[in-house]
This record gives sequence, C-alpha cells and structure tokens, in this order.
Amino acid sequence: MPRRRLASLLLVLAIGHAHAADGSTDAVRLAQQALIVDTHIDAPSVLLSEWQDLGKLTPSREFDYPRARQGGLDVAFMSIYTSPDEDQRGTARQLANMQIDAVEALVGRHPDKFAMLSSPADVERLQAGGRVLLALGMENGAPLGDDLSQLARFHARGVRYITLAHSASNRISDSSYDRNRRWQGLSPFGAQVVAEMNRLGIMVDVSHLSDAAALQAVELSRVPVIASHSGMRHFTPGFERNLGDGLATAIAAKGGVVQLTFGIGFVNRQAADNLQAYFDAEAALDQRNAAARAAGKPLEDKAAFDKEWERTHPVPATPIEAVLDQIDYAVKLVGIDHVGLGSDFDGVSGNLPQGLRNVADYPNLIAGLQARGYPDDDLRKILGGNLLRVWAAVEAGGEPSKP
Repeated sequence: MPRRRLASLLLVLAIGHAHAADGSTDAVRLAQQALIVDTHIDAPSVLLSEWQDLGKLTPSREFDYPRARQGGLDVAFMSIYTSPDEDQRGTARQLANMQIDAVEALVGRHPDKFAMLSSPADVERLQAGGRVLLALGMENGAPLGDDLSQLARFHARGVRYITLAHSASNRISDSSYDRNRRWQGLSPFGAQVVAEMNRLGIMVDVSHLSDAAALQAVELSRVPVIASHSGMRHFTPGFERNLGDGLATAIAAKGGVVQLTFGIGFVNRQAADNLQAYFDAEAALDQRNAAARAAGKPLEDKAAFDKEWERTHPVPATPIEAVLDQIDYAVKLVGIDHVGLGSDFDGVSGNLPQGLRNVADYPNLIAGLQARGYPDDDLRKILGGNLLRVWAAVEAGGEPSKP
C-alpha cells in the first residue's frame, strides 16, 4: 500500500480540540504509514440513537474522521448491532437495515472523507485523498431470522462478517453469556448459515459464541474464521466471552485471526466478572419485560436499570499495559500471523484503558508494542495485514455466483 506523507498528519494534529496521541515519534510515523484495520467500532447504533456528524470532531464519541486520521486508522468495520430484545420483538432486521442506511448517509454526506469498502482488493484505490474506509460487520445474526436468503441480501448491502450470536442464544448459535445452552453449540440452521457465509464470502465471526458453538463453526467452515473483538481468557478465568487457549489455537490453525479488544470488561478480571453478571441480570430483565409485554403490562425501564448498574458496579481504572499483555500473550500462543485489533470503540460505555480512549490513540498502542521489542514488520501484521489476508482468503473461497 502507498505510504502517506507525514505532512498530512501535521495538518490533522493542528486541529485545536483534537485529542493528541501520546505515542512516540516512531509510533506516530508507523501509524501513518501502516494500514490499520479495526474490526469493531459501534458507531452505527449510536448514530441511530443520537445523530452526530462523524465527519467532524465529535468529542462525545470515540470514532470520528479527524481523530481517525490522527490515529492512522484506515479501515473501520462499522458494527451493525441488534440486541436479543430486538430479536424477540421482531425488529432486528429493520434496525440492521436502518443502521446500514445511517452509515451510507454518513459516506454520502462526506464522500471526500469516507468510502464504503466491500473488498480488501479495493483498499488502495479507495484510500485516495485520505479517506477512511468503512466496512460492515453484523454483530448478532438475529436480523437473518430463520431465512437463509437474508444472507445474500445483507451481503449485497456490504456486510462482510457476521457475529453469529450476541448476549443470548438465538436461532443460529448459543451465546457465551447465556446460561441456557439451547443448542449445545450451533443449531442445525446455524450450520447452514456457516456454509452459506462461506459460499458468499462473508467472514464467520466467533466472538460472543459459546466454546462449543465457536469450535463447531471453526470445524465446519471451509475457510479461515475470525474473532472480531475478544480478549484472552487466560487473564479472566471462567469468563467464556473471552477466548480460551484451545479455541484461539483452533482459529489460528484454520488460518484465521484473533482480533483483540480494548474494553476494560475484557482485559480486567474484576470487570469481566461484573460484565458476565450484568448480562445475567439483563437477560432476566428481558424475560420479565417479554412476559409483561405479552400480558399488556408496563415494562421495566432499561435505561434506569443500566444507570443503577453503573452506579453499583464502578469500572476499575486499567492501564494500557493490560491490552499490551493480551497482545503479547496471544502472539506467543498462536503466532504473529494470527493476531489483530478489534477495539469496541463506542461500544463499551467509555470503559477503556488509559491511553486507548478513542481512534486517535492507536499510536499509543504501537509505542507500547515497540517498547516490548516488536519490529515494524510484525506490527504491520497486527495492525491490519493479518485481517486483510484472512478477508481475502474468505472472499477467494466464496462462490457467490453459484446458488
């Protein structure tokens, strides 16, 4: 890929109110020269709840164009997220399409700053002029319902990976957060979904899945799979949402990549325990509200529930070293060719480590890894090269023209 000149960086750094990265000069240089891919940014759902123009500096968010350029971000996978509650209410498909509409509207508003990306082969061409490229990943397969043909429809809209489940088991797969293991892995429909995703060239994402479901997806897939935003369970024993060593090794053996996330709930043991407890409590709330809705009774206020949870479960301050430790551990376990980044910016209620608060901060991560002895060639793999390799392999393995 062509190198961008540091002069363009200086223009961005001159923006008065932008958060200035603390990374070293070498780290800033590499951030601007390397191709950085982040596979999980939750901007779309936030755009729907409260529209703000992410083409401009938006301090209340963690992703916007000026800070993406400052941090060197080239490809941002926009997370098309729908909740288990929306799945129960039958609104997940509509909401997913509305989020895609919102991303397309952002690109339409700023065609000089953003472009939609649907193939890794188009990165170099679309980057011209310093644009940040927006790819689509669907978080939760709920919008598919039980209709396999929806995969082709969402592929046509640009979705290039799908996280099969989220915080509750669905028609496709069991969730790591859900105590009720409905399928003991993937459902029969879920196995069909994996095969159809392979055919279309959509990456199978095993983040959020139960161990049994994730391993089954790895085994069934003809092509490499990804974990778009997960941590390593070594640091959070008993927290199934993070990847165990065996699962991470299986992903790598398939040729896939483990995209490590930044959220404190995934890199701090106390916070991980609280996160599992939160999803247990949220599932109980959803069940109560489903029963109340069916009976025509008032629903419990989810916003009030979340506010009270945050008050009673403060998130521990966590240094950037916690993320560096995760990367180190994963590289030693599965190899440098199978590790990448999936931040979860705008998706963890601001609960991020010191020095990794928004998309301007990738140089801080790079500086930390440089201090630990990582050469530039290895860093380029972690920053985006590995994910692009896997994406290209999945695309090449697909046969979308065949029914």
